[in-house]
Amino acid sequence: KTTMLTKFESKSARVKGLAFHPVRPWICASLHNGVIQLWDYRVGTVIDRFEEHDGPVRGVDFHLHEPLIVTGGDDYKIKVWDYKLRRCLFTLLGHLDYIRTVQFHPNATQFPWILSASDDQTLRLWDFHKRSCLSVLTGHNHYVMCAAFHPSEDLIVSASLDQTVRVWDTTGLRKKHLGGPGMDGGYPGMMDANGNRGQSPAAATALNVQ
Repeated sequence: KTTMLTKFESKSARVKGLAFHPVRPWICASLHNGVIQLWDYRVGTVIDRFEEHDGPVRGVDFHLHEPLIVTGGDDYKIKVWDYKLRRCLFTLLGHLDYIRTVQFHPNATQFPWILSASDDQTLRLWDFHKRSCLSVLTGHNHYVMCAAFHPSEDLIVSASLDQTVRVWDTTGLRKKHLGGPGMDGGYPGMMDANGNRGQSPAAATALNVQ
C-alpha cells in the first residue's frame, strides 16, 4: 500500500520541475513564476527560495555531494546555486530557446558535468568547474523535451517531439576528460562549443516512438 505522507501548496500556478535531495529530507521545486523553492517534506515548510530566473523554470537537480542546485528556464539560462551560501554562483549561456531539463552527472565529483535539453533542438554538456560548454549534441529536429545520464555507463538518452528517443555514447568525452587513449577521437553527433564536430561519422542511435 502506498500512503501520501504530506501535501505542499504553492502560490505559483504550476510546478514545472522537482528533485529530491540525495540525503536530506528536502525537495526542490521549480515554478512557473520563476521561483525555486526548497522544501523540508517532513515538516511541510519552505526553508528557502531563490529568485533570479526571468520566467518559468522547467528543470532542477541536486548535486549528489556538494551543496549545489542546477536550474534551467525559459529565459534560456542555466543557473548553478549554492544553497549553503543562499545565492546563485554563476549562469551558463548558450541555448537559444527554452531549457526543458538539467541534470548533474551521477559521478559529478569526477566528472563535473551538467546535461541540458532545450527547445533549440540540441542537448548541451557543460563543465561547471570551468563554467563552459563542452559539447553540443545535434541530431534531433524538434524540441528536445528531456534527457538523462545513464547511472553508470557512458551514455545519454534524450527524447524529442520529432518522435525519436536517441542514445548517445559519451566514451570519447570521458577519455578526453581523463586524458586517456582516444582523446582526439570525437564521438557521435557532437560538436564542441565552437561548432567543430567529432571525427566519428556515426549518429546517435535513434528509436522511433509510435
